[in-house]
Amino acid sequence: MKEKSLGSAILQGKCPRCREGNIFPTSIFSYNRLTDVHHKCPHCEAVLTPEPDFFYGAMYISYAFSVALVINVLIVLNYVFNDPEMWVYGVTVVVTNLLLLPVMLRYSKVLYLYGVGKLKFDPKYSRV
Repeated sequence: MKEKSLGSAILQGKCPRCREGNIFPTSIFSYNRLTDVHHKCPHCEAVLTPEPDFFYGAMYISYAFSVALVINVLIVLNYVFNDPEMWVYGVTVVVTNLLLLPVMLRYSKVLYLYGVGKLKFDPKYSRV
């Protein structure tokens, strides 16, 4: 079986150690239990939540995603739609934030686990 690349594993929300098991028990379209994380990888049994409240640090990444989203929405509205009224900015920012909330929450946790978590890729676990 071919190894998954780091980028592919991050995009699919796979375990950092084996790049096979899912980090999240539910789909991204499931708003019920959206941010739940497996305690252990279902494939290699790596501990994905090393301590209680480990993913609180992911809030900083989620905040950065939100700020980047707001800045991009404001730039697009300002240049493409020729500086609309203030309420258009507010409504557009709120709607895009609500639409992209599941993606931002999930990927902030995935990036935090890959960046701060102590799990490193080990090819022997991808062939179990």
